[in-house]
Amino acid sequence: MQRKRAQERIARERVLFKRHPGGDIAACIVYPNIYPLAMANLGFQAIYRIFDAEPNVAADRAFLPDPDERQAMEARGEMLLSFEQGRALSDFDILAFSISFETDYLNVLAILDLAGIPASREERRGHNYPLIIAGGSAIFLNPEPIADFIDLFLIGEGEEMVPEFIAAWRAARDAGVSRDQMLAALARIPGAYVPEYYEPKYDIPGRLIAVNYRGEGSGKVKRRLIKDLNRFQTNSLILTNESVFGDMYLVEASRGCQWGCRFCAAGFMYRPIRYRSPEELAAQALSGLEQRKVIGLVGAEMASVPGVAEVAAAVADAGGRLSPSSLKADCISPALAQALVRGGNRSVTIAPEAGSERMRKVINKNLTEAEILRAAAMMVGEGVENLKLYFMIGLPEETSADVDAIALLTARILDRARTAKSRIGRVTLSLNPFVPKPWTPFQWDPMEEAKSLKAKVAALRSMLTHGNVVLDAESPREAYFQALLSRGDRRVGGILQRLHRERRREPGEIWQTLREIQREAMRAKPGPLPNPDNYVYRRYGPDELLPWDFIDHSVHKNFLLSERKKAHYEHQTKPCDVTRCTVCGAC
Repeated sequence: MQRKRAQERIARERVLFKRHPGGDIAACIVYPNIYPLAMANLGFQAIYRIFDAEPNVAADRAFLPDPDERQAMEARGEMLLSFEQGRALSDFDILAFSISFETDYLNVLAILDLAGIPASREERRGHNYPLIIAGGSAIFLNPEPIADFIDLFLIGEGEEMVPEFIAAWRAARDAGVSRDQMLAALARIPGAYVPEYYEPKYDIPGRLIAVNYRGEGSGKVKRRLIKDLNRFQTNSLILTNESVFGDMYLVEASRGCQWGCRFCAAGFMYRPIRYRSPEELAAQALSGLEQRKVIGLVGAEMASVPGVAEVAAAVADAGGRLSPSSLKADCISPALAQALVRGGNRSVTIAPEAGSERMRKVINKNLTEAEILRAAAMMVGEGVENLKLYFMIGLPEETSADVDAIALLTARILDRARTAKSRIGRVTLSLNPFVPKPWTPFQWDPMEEAKSLKAKVAALRSMLTHGNVVLDAESPREAYFQALLSRGDRRVGGILQRLHRERRREPGEIWQTLREIQREAMRAKPGPLPNPDNYVYRRYGPDELLPWDFIDHSVHKNFLLSERKKAHYEHQTKPCDVTRCTVCGAC
């Protein structure tokens, strides 16, 4: 089944770049989730292309098998093979995991298991297994939950770092050095993190109190960044209808975000904000129309991208449709609205994030209710039929009145939209629990408990009685798991191993195992594994050593603390001005 399905998928793919015939370094780029999700991920496609472009590299891909495929493989004891060559993953020189989401950390263990490779770095020592590396946006923030399973992390953007890694790996191999000597050489690459050089220490309550470092230099890992996005094209390279964005050609418009929302990792981990030039963006979008009629514009927030209205108009003039990921309401111009609708957009996503003016000041959204209502009316008036609204619950400083305000704002949006020239169709409310993220001003804040979040969702359901409003609420349990991995230290790796073992023995949900770990930790202090609640529901101290503090994102910790204090007093910070502001440290 495995090879047959892979061959069928390869036959349906449209590869938009010239494949390199390959060299003497066998590298498999692994996305730790299923194929349709992997092929919708621009980061994965970009890294695959970077490896493939290296003349010394023979690149292949691998994915988490589909559920039915995985069940059949485990029943037969069949090993996971690479996608194109059908080669055992253990035969490669390098396995490179591209990880965009923390919740895929558990899938890293599943893939290594299916490949017959021990997850534990210590168990691999002394054996001829591939060098296992990892990068991606999840790794930028906090790689520690999988630090015991990975030989080397590449922290930051990979366009320059990956070729440097390949050159250093090849030089070390050709010199015939030992594996330890190779890691020492690779550790000298800016952005490289070798976790075995770091030994975390914990106190009796289980808090991180020190990290002993035994490598060269200070132990700080400088996150890598590309200054000029125009030097590198980041767009769809392999098209398949099976992708979750199968009807789109994706184009990256920007990295980072100027607005500085205090909950948002992308606004801080990618600082400073960088845009592609309007000319480059338009050229890539128009080129993409040769492949797909819909151009998906990728980035944190698209309405403020320079020249976006002109790009949307050019795409519409060429008979295509520009589909932006999300639009900030006060940045939607009449020209942009008209161009999007003229291109055929019937649905638009707006992210108020919070229902009340007060909470939008807390999170630094820099957005008023009047601006939200104006944008909704403008889009509907131009012909948009359906709106999608993003909101969060459980944010720091939130009150019950702030939650009620989500329903009240939705009602006002409906009322305002009904006065526009066109009739509004469906309004989808996407409701997501707040998850604290590293390197944000809210990284010290706990997630709200699931019981309280469920009550807030129920209250909103009872208030949202409009027939054309659909409430789509993320499960608090899913958010809990994300928070555990987001804020976890290296000991969370033990929790992941336990979850993987139990899931293999009895496939299904992981929540029963998490509850068992919680109970065991409460009975025995310290228990065999840390209590997951301590990572999710505990407020971290402002002077506390955080698991991710060894990463240098060029953002001052004091700046983040200052932003957290401003949230308490409901003070907003102006958008980033990369031409003259140096307050946060990123510029």
